[in-house]
Parts: sequence; structure tokens; C-alpha cells
Amino acid sequence: MQIDDVRRVLVVGGGTMGQQIALQCATHGYQVVLYDIDPAALATGMGRIRGFADEQVRAGLLDDAGRAAALAAITATTDPVAAAADVDLLSESVPEDPALKGRVLGQFGALCPERTVFTTNTSSLLPSMFAAATGRPDRFAALHFPPPVWSNTVADVMPHPGTAPETTELVLAFARRIGQIPIRLQRESYGYVFNAMYMALNEAAVTLVANGMASVEDVDRAWMGIMHMPIGPFGMLDGVGLDTAFDIADFWARQTGDPQRRVNADFYKTYVDRGRLGVKSGEGFYRYPDPAYARPGFVAGETADAAEGAG
Repeated sequence: MQIDDVRRVLVVGGGTMGQQIALQCATHGYQVVLYDIDPAALATGMGRIRGFADEQVRAGLLDDAGRAAALAAITATTDPVAAAADVDLLSESVPEDPALKGRVLGQFGALCPERTVFTTNTSSLLPSMFAAATGRPDRFAALHFPPPVWSNTVADVMPHPGTAPETTELVLAFARRIGQIPIRLQRESYGYVFNAMYMALNEAAVTLVANGMASVEDVDRAWMGIMHMPIGPFGMLDGVGLDTAFDIADFWARQTGDPQRRVNADFYKTYVDRGRLGVKSGEGFYRYPDPAYARPGFVAGETADAAEGAG
């Protein structure tokens, strides 16, 4: 299959990343099917996709006609058979559990046409961990997007040892077609390029707070003040989603048995258990849509509610 043969994209997983990938593909002319097992998640996801499209109009990335065309190109379904029909490329964004990813991709491996190329948006796992489960390991690679997909446009393409060269080339070409700057990894590596650095930052930041050495706000102040950045590690984590951050931290805590990783995962869980998932729930380490870190005077410690992320 050549890149011009790719017309219909299946996005598996209706969470934040699935929503963004679906919209990015639709704004670049692809017909998109968004699949999730949960009808409520799909309904929420389609609402957030409309919100993302509105944001792009306000930012000048889309006009009204482009918004309407993109939204019309996306359909949502909980029926895996309907979702798999006649798709050319699949992008998977289910939680960071290799067994779950393998089961889901295996299910669609049996349903999708033989030509369909599979990709995973995993942010921390290796595609070889579940390549065999897809039933088409030669037509499978990682294509990882950082959020938001339409502005953070450097995407990782990581084949595994069994990925056919033509599959890698197709995924690279697809990434370019949807407005990304693809980075091709020469071999598998946990965390790809940016995420390998980003996960180390998150682990250091969370360790400082979970061990009682500094507050959420002061860690963010240190990063923002010294690096001259508009957002710190905890503000960025709110954008990722604390449920996603917990899934990743919990997986690696179980895999490694590292006590500090367990402490860090449990720290995330205290927020997740209270429904504080970050931007998408309106509250995480900070409250949205007006987080303290975005206000004048935050770095200097002058905001009125600087302790909002501490508990």
C-alpha cells in the first residue's frame, strides 16, 4: 500500500489522545472512525473534539468551513466490526498496559482488512511488547504524538525488529500528510526521544513532592523561573491527564519493584481517586480554566491561591 491509498483511518480509544489524533487526521482530509468500548466515553470524546475544533478556529488554524468539514469526516462507534470496515490505517490509544493493547489490537487484527497498517500511540512501551498479538507484526509500528497534536508537531516513528521497511516508510509519509514532523528512531527505545527526557523530568518532579521536599507550586516555579517557560512539570501533567500518568507510573512500579516508583504512582492515585484528572476534569494539580501558574505573579509567589495544587 502507498500513502495515496490511505483514505480511511480508525482511531481506537476515545480518550484525550484519541480525540486529538482523530481531529488531526480529519482536518487533513481523512475519513476517520473513532472507536471506544464505552458509549459514554465516545459521547464525551465527540464533545471534546468539537471543543478542540473551536479552539483551532479561534487560533486561526481552521476556518469555519474547515471545522465543519473535519467534524463531518469523523464518525464514532462502539461496534468493532463497523469500526474496522474498509480502514487503511489504525491508530491505537488505549491505556498503557501491554496486555490490554495486545488484546485490543489482536481483536482488530482479526477484523481489519489485510492491507491495514497498525500503529500504536504508546508513550512509554515498546511496540515489540505486543507486536505478535496484532497478527500483523510486519505491518505494525509506533507512531507517537505529543499533545496537543496540532501545535506540538514532532511525532515519533518507531519500528520494532519485525516491522517491514515499507511499513515504516508508509507511517513516516502518513505523519507528514497530517502535518507532523516525523522523527524516525533507529531502534526501539523506551520513551522515544522527547518522552525519554520528559518522563525523567516528571519522575524527578513527582519524587520531590511525593517525598515532601517541595510543593507542587514551588517545583513548577523552579522550572518556569529558571528555564523561562510558561508552564512547569505539574501544569504539563495536568494537560497529559493524571489518569494516564498514573497508568504509566503504576505499570513501571509493578515491572521494576522500585519503591520510589511505587510512592510516585500512589501519589498520582490520590488525585485520580478524587476525580482530579487534570484539564479534562477541570481540576488536577491546578484548577481550570484559570490555573494559578498562568496568572501574573505566580513565579514570584504572588498569586492568591498558590496552594491549590498541594492537596
